[in-house]
Amino acid sequence: MEIVVRFADLFCGCGGMSLGLRAAGMIPVAAYDASTPALENYRRNVGPHAWHANLARPAWVIRMLTALEPELIAAGPPCQDFSSAGTRKEGARAALSLSFAEIVAAVRPIWFVLENVPEALSSQAYLGLRSMLVGSGYGLTELVLDASLCGVPQRRERLVCIGRLHAADDFLKRALLGGLSPTSMTVGEYFGDALGIEHYYRHPRSYSRRAIFSIDEPAPTVRTTHREPAPGYRRHKMDSVDPREVRALTPQELARVQTFPNRWQWRGSRTQIIRMIGNAVPPAFAAYLGRAILAYDGAVTTARESRAQINRLPDSSLD
Repeated sequence: MEIVVRFADLFCGCGGMSLGLRAAGMIPVAAYDASTPALENYRRNVGPHAWHANLARPAWVIRMLTALEPELIAAGPPCQDFSSAGTRKEGARAALSLSFAEIVAAVRPIWFVLENVPEALSSQAYLGLRSMLVGSGYGLTELVLDASLCGVPQRRERLVCIGRLHAADDFLKRALLGGLSPTSMTVGEYFGDALGIEHYYRHPRSYSRRAIFSIDEPAPTVRTTHREPAPGYRRHKMDSVDPREVRALTPQELARVQTFPNRWQWRGSRTQIIRMIGNAVPPAFAAYLGRAILAYDGAVTTARESRAQINRLPDSSLD
């Protein structure tokens, strides 16, 4: 008997969560998203098991997943309504978190993984989601983790909520905290000499913030917008060098900062690709979560389709 965790990925985007969980040793069986460009990239790079879905109306997804019986459901619902970069007004996108809870409560996988921005913790949508999942019998581990301590060269704080049926709350807290690196991963550590630069430009949200960063520190959070150095930008007191001496990272380099592998084949306009990269769960971060889940002594053991599905999957390493 092999230890196998088969998972479904809701709001899958281009596939960051799926790639990371697969690299940890899990098997993707279904993925859903409303973005056609994201799904095209997912299918090209992860596999054909991805469907276009409006998850605000999840009835058919629930029927499909009930038949598939995945051991885990993962999701990174849209965070714009919660994010400090957004309006912080809860609307239709925030309500999609409740759709995730509805699907989990109906399908009742043994595990679920939810990733979002830390600001979601204080939202009404998250409180409703939490209540629904606790009422469905899930013990919760809720933490805000910095991805730079999990193998990602980027200071990216994210709320992680991991649930397991009939577990005690905080059941995975020790494993998740115990595996963190004592120091943040820097861009230079991750890339080595591949970038060929010592500093780079990242357009600030306002000119009260710096825009020049060194490769000897973690990158700032990769966003869904990306610009070349602005002609009118004046050097901030915290900038590491003169703005005239640097360039912005390319979309492919941004993808690498998100820990997508070099072999990843991006398709779409430059704007679409940058949006997909910024919205993605960093694969290395998802892999960190997946390894903690598989190491937990309650990991599901099943032989169902394990060998056949593993043989059909492409290389599951990140590189």
